[in-house]
Amino acid sequence: MRLIFAALCLAALLSGCASTGDWSSDVPTKANPKASKAARVNLENQSVSKVYAPSDNLWLRIRDGFQMEPMNSPLEIEQVRWLSGRPDYVHRSMARSSRYLFYIVQEVNARNMPTEIALLPFVESAFVTNAKSSAKAVGLWQFMPATGKDFRLTQNVFRDERRDVIQSTDAALDYLQRLQNQFGSWELALAAYNWGAGNISKAQKRNIAAGLPTDYESLTMPKETRNYVPKLMAYRQIVLDPSAYGIVLPELENHPYFVALDVSNDIDVAVVIKLAEIPSEEFHNLNPSFNKPVILANANQQILLPFAHAEIFQDNLKNYSKPLASWTAVQVSKTESLDQAAKTLGVDSDVLRDINGIPRGMRIRAGSTVIIPKTSRRPGDVPTALADNASLSLEKPPPPPSPNKCTKPSKTVKGAKPVKCAPVKQVKTVEKAGSKGNSSSNNAASQHKSASTGLTKSAKNSTSANPSNKGASKQQ
Repeated sequence: MRLIFAALCLAALLSGCASTGDWSSDVPTKANPKASKAARVNLENQSVSKVYAPSDNLWLRIRDGFQMEPMNSPLEIEQVRWLSGRPDYVHRSMARSSRYLFYIVQEVNARNMPTEIALLPFVESAFVTNAKSSAKAVGLWQFMPATGKDFRLTQNVFRDERRDVIQSTDAALDYLQRLQNQFGSWELALAAYNWGAGNISKAQKRNIAAGLPTDYESLTMPKETRNYVPKLMAYRQIVLDPSAYGIVLPELENHPYFVALDVSNDIDVAVVIKLAEIPSEEFHNLNPSFNKPVILANANQQILLPFAHAEIFQDNLKNYSKPLASWTAVQVSKTESLDQAAKTLGVDSDVLRDINGIPRGMRIRAGSTVIIPKTSRRPGDVPTALADNASLSLEKPPPPPSPNKCTKPSKTVKGAKPVKCAPVKQVKTVEKAGSKGNSSSNNAASQHKSASTGLTKSAKNSTSANPSNKGASKQQ
């Protein structure tokens, strides 16, 4: 029997629950360093239902892990008042967090970090997984493109791991630990996460030159960075004593919300949703990094499914006999118009345009990767080279030559002035997505921006992201 999933792992079981001791497994994790570092269950001889999940209150566990000192500053008091005056907004944010908080708390505990850090996505994105800032930072942790590359978060045609719950959490905590080691305090590390390590260092040097202290509250910094830690401390106060502020926290059980499944054959997103018997919205809330309707085996991908539905998926997969993937990918060998490329590839031009998001009038540049329907001519999975480095580059076609300026006469007429051709303008190219790479740590630190600022209008309207976050002109 063909199985497309080599292993099923309980995501976030890194250090065990506080009240029950460590969870462990005799099944080794795979060599892939980007895989979830968690206990695993082998689909061939184990069942999801056999995994015990304790159900203590997660909020208690978070409170027990608080280590940062309250600031009790006017800015913190102002932020607490803002939140307590908007209980509906707070409750929506808290409800969204229920999918991700257990995993994040597990990771934070495993690194011996303050559990206040697990609340940072409330400030960054209000736990909106598709949150995007005007500066192009995205995801729960709001990674800028350059910072994402610095932490090896793949950004290509198929996926943007800045949105991946597991990968982005791991990268964000790595980044915060680096900053804490550099500056010696969590307050300064958080300020650097928001403003950039280079800017914090310069502000400290200015204070040293002026004979002033170099702690967080003593530095001169932009308003959004000045408010950044107070916002986090305000959420800390709400979680610590919600009834004092008229807030009712949603019940969060202290066990995994999702299960991570390793992909060993390409599979359509639609097939996963069907077999798991979950709404499309729920799938995308847990798997916001997938850009296309097919999930690739050769990209070392993991699919996150709600804990209870992972077993349903397991059972339905065993009885599924239809093709798992209806899409594949190819690399374009020469620069062509979309219609020409569609003819070369033997696919419908409208399908090629729609699935790849190619605007009308644009040409596909040589070397680009495009998604096309899977056929008997291309039966296999998308190869690793494309899965990891796929990019789509488009360009406008060159303008046709003007007959008045560029058409030279076939015969030279005596006494006629020579015809001069207008210079050909450089063709503008558009990079739709690039492959992963690395930039320097300093560059990443200086470019990271919090995207609580400038969330897209759709994210604001559909998910009520906090309009008070950085960059907003006023709180609403």
